[in-house]
Amino acid sequence: MSAYSSSARFKMSSLQQPIHSGFNAASTAAEVIQGIDLKGKTAIVTGGYSGLGLETVRVLLAAGAEVIVPARDVARAQAQIGEVKGAHVWPMDLLDPQSIDAFAERFLASHKTLHILINNAGIMALPELSLDARGYELQFATNHLGHFQLVARLWPALKAANGARIVSLSSRGHRFSSVVFEDINFTQRAYDRWLAYGQSKTANVLFAVELDRLGQEHEIRAFAVHPGGILDTNLAKHIDLEEFRSMGVLDAAGKPIIDPFNGLKNVQQGASTQVWCATSPALNDMGGVYCEDTEVAVLMADPKAGDFNLARNGFAQGGVNAYALDVEAAKHLWALSETMTGVSLKA
Repeated sequence: MSAYSSSARFKMSSLQQPIHSGFNAASTAAEVIQGIDLKGKTAIVTGGYSGLGLETVRVLLAAGAEVIVPARDVARAQAQIGEVKGAHVWPMDLLDPQSIDAFAERFLASHKTLHILINNAGIMALPELSLDARGYELQFATNHLGHFQLVARLWPALKAANGARIVSLSSRGHRFSSVVFEDINFTQRAYDRWLAYGQSKTANVLFAVELDRLGQEHEIRAFAVHPGGILDTNLAKHIDLEEFRSMGVLDAAGKPIIDPFNGLKNVQQGASTQVWCATSPALNDMGGVYCEDTEVAVLMADPKAGDFNLARNGFAQGGVNAYALDVEAAKHLWALSETMTGVSLKA
């Protein structure tokens, strides 16, 4: 374990505390965006063709935004979007650096400004160790590195907005693991699907911390969010029915339990926090924080990496671990991500 992954004292933002948003765990995305006019604004939502992403696209469009949805399979994404009219689907694969560059170049060539970027796409709990073409562990590569490169390439359009927001989907699963900088790709330790997922979700929070610090001078603010335990999405496709039953999240008929105040939500409730972070005026002077239940989350007391069990406390127990907010770890991750991807905000 690195110095960044110990449970020692961490230097972090003083903004990580609830602000009494007026919303709660049961609030929906449509409710939190009421009264907000996004006409003339442009948004990009990765993974915006299903689940949380599709609901996010739906409410952003309803508020007047122009929305672009990157997708590896454009025809499939267009079919899944279905009756949600107005979204533009452009080709992009988060695991293909050239594809990310091509998407960004197309966007920059359009001379659009980018007001909202929601890094919603992700994968979870791959049963076996899988690597991308560069040799990077697949959950880290998809959930973090792909979005890191996308942000870096779109930086000129974000700066031009004179007030942009970037929202990255993390998870309470960040409590499975800090980022193990010495062995991100599991070459020196046995692969564990939840440790791999956990470090990618911690990376999402650390990314928001450093991104917000770097973006403030350009009026760019960044947030990380936990949407809730939403079982009706593609994210959970690698978890079998018996594992869900052991977590106590299915009813007698095998259907997902909806209990938002204990962390179990439907898609409309699950999308609320990312929409709130992307659009709420209450967050105009904030950033670099982790949010859940349409609120800035509390800081967990004396958290320990790996002291987390989905069946015991994964869905009901809120809060964020201090190691996910450590500014020094965030800077280290940023530098490492530049090395791993070969891109930076200056490029």
